[in-house]
Amino acid sequence: MSQQKTKYGSKKVEIDGHVFDSKIEARYYQQLKWLQEHNQILFFRLQPRYLLQEAFRKNGKAFRKIEYIADFEVHHLDGSIEVIDVKGMETEAFKIKRKLFEKKYPHKLSLVTYVKKYGGWIELDKLKKLRKEAKKQKVGS
Repeated sequence: MSQQKTKYGSKKVEIDGHVFDSKIEARYYQQLKWLQEHNQILFFRLQPRYLLQEAFRKNGKAFRKIEYIADFEVHHLDGSIEVIDVKGMETEAFKIKRKLFEKKYPHKLSLVTYVKKYGGWIELDKLKKLRKEAKKQKVGS
């Protein structure tokens, strides 16, 4: 496993010849491999690309296409597709890409992170709610 730092301070990790942006992303890859080996999912893809906006020209200026590159695309046993991004936090750029993705694609988009306190893998939206509730209870007591 080779490692180098990324812009968010996480370390790049290499497993099975694939380079992941963080240890947590590499850990999720291993989780997906286990799920596939145990017939819990059909299969998954690494770094699928989704076109959010075509390239265009306006007033003689060229504008590049906007793409969203997710961490994983999971094909479930029921035929549904879930697009997964492993994140510790939501960046402003991601919030915009998420809106564009949600409008254009039917797939479920999940942001997940790993928090031992809440039992392991958890969706970021759910984690935010749990933390908000915990903060309310702390203030109320």
